[in-house]
Amino acid sequence: MKKIILSAIMLIGLAFTAQAQDISKNALGLRFGDSYGFGAEISYQRALGSNNRLELDLGWRNRSNFNNNSYDDNAVKLTGLYQWVWNIDGGFNWYAGVGGGVGSYGYEDNNTKYNDVFAFAAGNIGIEYNFDFPLLVSLDFRPEFGGSGYYKNNYGSDVALALRYQF
Repeated sequence: MKKIILSAIMLIGLAFTAQAQDISKNALGLRFGDSYGFGAEISYQRALGSNNRLELDLGWRNRSNFNNNSYDDNAVKLTGLYQWVWNIDGGFNWYAGVGGGVGSYGYEDNNTKYNDVFAFAAGNIGIEYNFDFPLLVSLDFRPEFGGSGYYKNNYGSDVALALRYQF
């Protein structure tokens, strides 16, 4: 817990000393990560100012266990994050954000169907590069704290690579 508090204080301190860079008004693409079983997510970013933005990610899955036909699984998850962006050098930026999301999942096991909804809080921190042409590449870490049985021990995390077209 002390490490989390110390990290938060350091992040706030850096926020007041870092220089901002204008970010693109819109970016749309894919975020490739585990995302707690969702894989690739459709990702949209919308600038809210010169150094902050909103990110929305939509992930879904629909799969069957082909070795045992008695198990099917489907889920959908929407994540929203408010992010602050700071310039490192040239096209390199780093960012941090907070937010949350909602989702639902259902599965069938031995002809018994289960359905549930869940909500979660999320944070994220990452690094990105803006190319001279309209491509944004980023690598980020997203911890998620949720409930309703979807997350083991009410925690899930994700490391992802994202490719987005900027417009």
